Amino acid sequence: MLPDPPVDRLLSVAQGHEESPDRVSAELPPLVVPFRGERYASPERLSALIAPPYDVISREARASYAARDPHNIVHVMLPEAPPGDDRYARAAALLAEWRGAGVLEQVAEPAVYVMAQDFALPSGERRTRIGMFAAVAAEPYETRRIRPHERTHTGPKADRLALLQATRTNVESILLLAPDPDRELAAALAEVARHPPDARAELDDVRIRLWVVTGEAASRLSQLASRLPLYIADGHHRYETAVTYAREHREADRLLGFVASVSDPGLTILPTHRIVFGGGRDATKLIVAWRAWFDVGRVAPCADRIERLAELGRERTACLVAFPGEYDVSLVLKPGVSLDRVPDLDRTPAVRSLDVARVDALVVQVILGAGTATPSLTYTADPYAAFDAVRTGRAAAAVLLNPTKVEQVIAVADAGAVMPQKSTYFVPKVPSGLVLRPLA
Repeated sequence: MLPDPPVDRLLSVAQGHEESPDRVSAELPPLVVPFRGERYASPERLSALIAPPYDVISREARASYAARDPHNIVHVMLPEAPPGDDRYARAAALLAEWRGAGVLEQVAEPAVYVMAQDFALPSGERRTRIGMFAAVAAEPYETRRIRPHERTHTGPKADRLALLQATRTNVESILLLAPDPDRELAAALAEVARHPPDARAELDDVRIRLWVVTGEAASRLSQLASRLPLYIADGHHRYETAVTYAREHREADRLLGFVASVSDPGLTILPTHRIVFGGGRDATKLIVAWRAWFDVGRVAPCADRIERLAELGRERTACLVAFPGEYDVSLVLKPGVSLDRVPDLDRTPAVRSLDVARVDALVVQVILGAGTATPSLTYTADPYAAFDAVRTGRAAAAVLLNPTKVEQVIAVADAGAVMPQKSTYFVPKVPSGLVLRPLA
């Protein structure tokens, strides 16, 4: 697949100084349009009715959300049924029952649904992300109007396709990023969010406000989001499922998307830290090996290690490695060091430049291969959980990273490449159940 021009050209394009092959053709259907959604008829109970996306819900969490209300969206999104029964048919039956009982009601006219999420980072800093639910084109990646950055797997897609075939409803959305070089989309969404909301809710310590926008205002927001290709941030499996479904059902050529501006100040990616389990690793020997690639230092546990990591990583790739003991180890890539002989590092420049790709190849794989016990690897976005796993003796090591930048995600997608596993963790997650999109 041919690479695409980088997004830093788009400001010049928006100002009319040059033409861009990225600009979406007016001859194709618009990428983003308003739609007649379904909403819960009791907005005052919304906090008990919504849930996170299906792929971040554990079995225990599903039980917790299900217990909040018999109409919580998790009953449809992650359906359960007695042995021998079709759980997807059960989801469809529940939706029909809720519609018949007036639990759900359809919005009277096409709309986009602007949502603001007020949330806190692990550091305690508070931010607000604003975007909008809309109907987004479900079309093959070959058109290059929708661009991925992750590799998908067959199992999750088969599960989501079975649910979509049974319910004929988008019960959850995907998160998409809209290039916004002139910041018009971000400004227009922020203007909507200055007004009193149509609904409020709270989910997992995230405060949610929702506005239903119709008429010319909805059309304008859709046009601003449709000017340039969109980038999938979260929901690759759901997107590809929708494309598969659309091949068989031409009328279902759109899916429920939540579109946020790349210029939104609340757009946040957390790093996904690596935790290694399995003993027998000699930190001294590992550090000797790392000196070929990195400037090695020590960081005392009493220091603000996350702030220190950010400082170290301003100009060069950096990470912190926590071992059981008094100090954490800082690794900063040596200036001018050649990475050409690193076998596990992707050859695509946009991927090779990622901290997470370099750290996985030069640090994590070295730790995994150095132990006498069979290793296992887990991931967390919470740095304090990673440190705690090591300090309590449950883990052999933890590798702390800086976050991937939004522009790096876009560069990888423009190159037609994919990110390493667990490279991004967009927060907050887009809740399911605020708006549904029937396909029939």
